[in-house]
Amino acid sequence: MIQLLTQYIDSIAKVIEFIGVLIMVLGLLFASYKAIFSINNFTHDTYIEIRQAVGKSILLGLEVLIAADIIATVVTEPTLRSVLVLGFIVLIRTFLSLSLQVELEGHFPWQRKTTTPEKNSPETPINHS
Repeated sequence: MIQLLTQYIDSIAKVIEFIGVLIMVLGLLFASYKAIFSINNFTHDTYIEIRQAVGKSILLGLEVLIAADIIATVVTEPTLRSVLVLGFIVLIRTFLSLSLQVELEGHFPWQRKTTTPEKNSPETPINHS
């Protein structure tokens, strides 16, 4: 029974890994499609949109791969070597995800976006009565 459950969990982890890779490939294909069909009016904004699409698909794919790695640890023998290998893989993928997110959004996830008030909006006075 345990062996059958182990095989199912291992298969599920492999399917999730495949989904993570598929997300990245489909995101790249989508960005390539956008690039090809906007070749006549290719601007800096188009470049930014394509770059954002590729970055977001890689970011989502990495998150899914991290989930698959965590699920796969359920069925592995918990040796020090396997735990260290998993730790390094998750650490590297998390670092890649974090650096990609900073590159795409321009700030760390825990930082608030700084919003500037619109110049044309009237300021409402504070009533202290």
